Amino acid sequence: MLARSHRLTRGSDYKAVVRRGRRCAGAHTVTYALRAADSAAPRFGFIVSRQVGGAVVRNTVRRRLKAVCAEALADVGDGRDVVIRALPSAASATFADLRADVTRCLSRRMTS
Repeated sequence: MLARSHRLTRGSDYKAVVRRGRRCAGAHTVTYALRAADSAAPRFGFIVSRQVGGAVVRNTVRRRLKAVCAEALADVGDGRDVVIRALPSAASATFADLRADVTRCLSRRMTS
């Protein structure tokens, strides 16, 4: 589980990361990363729309993405804001597929 200090909570933060962040698309997710000057700890946000599925499916996908980000927390540098948008195919993806998708994008976005 991600601690509150590692979560994006305001809509304006989400908007800034999606609009100005660097984008990486995978088969099941789209990852946006932005270097934030005011944030010491890396922060994550998740967008899982109704196109993904019903409430149970959306919450399952969100929990899986949170678990993947908690594992990758050490690899993400300080001062980074990351937003992960789940695509409709994420509903049928396995945990391993989601992990591979997100870690590939995080490693690409965090090095540049």
